[in-house]
Amino acid sequence: MAGDTKQRTAGPSGRRSADLSGFREVQRLAYECAEAVAAQLRPGVTEREAARMQREWLRERGVRDWFHLPFAWFGDRTAFANFKIPLQFFPTNRKLEPGMPFILDMAPVHKGYAADIGYSGSLGLNPVQDRLMADLQAHRVLILEQVREGRSLREIYENVERLMTRQGYANRHRAYPFGVIAHKIDRVKERRWSPTAFGFGTQSLKGLASDALHGHREGWSPLWSPYHFSDHPPQPGLWAVEPHLGFRGTGAKFEEILVVTDSRDPEESAFWLDDDLPHVRRWAEEKAA
Repeated sequence: MAGDTKQRTAGPSGRRSADLSGFREVQRLAYECAEAVAAQLRPGVTEREAARMQREWLRERGVRDWFHLPFAWFGDRTAFANFKIPLQFFPTNRKLEPGMPFILDMAPVHKGYAADIGYSGSLGLNPVQDRLMADLQAHRVLILEQVREGRSLREIYENVERLMTRQGYANRHRAYPFGVIAHKIDRVKERRWSPTAFGFGTQSLKGLASDALHGHREGWSPLWSPYHFSDHPPQPGLWAVEPHLGFRGTGAKFEEILVVTDSRDPEESAFWLDDDLPHVRRWAEEKAA
């Protein structure tokens, strides 16, 4: 099970389970924040207010750095309707209304460990988003299976997109910069003062840029995209994966950490860091009902 205490490694030099525990803890902290903020959302709350609620909740619990600052998207913005430029991703004064879908997205760094999560919900009933969330389970299964098979990032991306098409949905992670469905994350050096630039933590950006430079020299990329630079199997390490479905102005996604290793054992070669997450529990409850 991805969230168990079994000793696992992730990378050529090995990554101790204690190190994975640090990433697991910050990922759980982020999802706890998402659930706490979602429970406080009311009609009239704006995206900017929801993003601020996330920042304040995490800062009260010791977060001082970010891979990126929190985002919040309401209504058709959950499907990135008419998004053309990066500035449109930032929170706006869009107000939440009854029945409206929302997505909370945050990437805190805590004690040197980073996470990047996405949480989908709605203010009251929203059957369309409920269906999107239910259908996302197949994507979580597909991604893990195909990583374990050693397929290239580009091929897996295309197969995820084909599954979305068969389900009748639009691929909304194509709207992200470089169309990415995932990116690598790693430890971040702790500092007393951690500045941000364009909503991203400068320390994390430096790490991603270093990975990109290193990967370019060795023929791999830290970005999981539909383009030729992702035409290789995933590099061992931690990947924040976020399949994002859209249907007629409603969007839904999850985002969580996938661990990729250099093990020859298929089950140890890739696994989700944690199975005790809101969307996974939701699927288990639906299956049991």
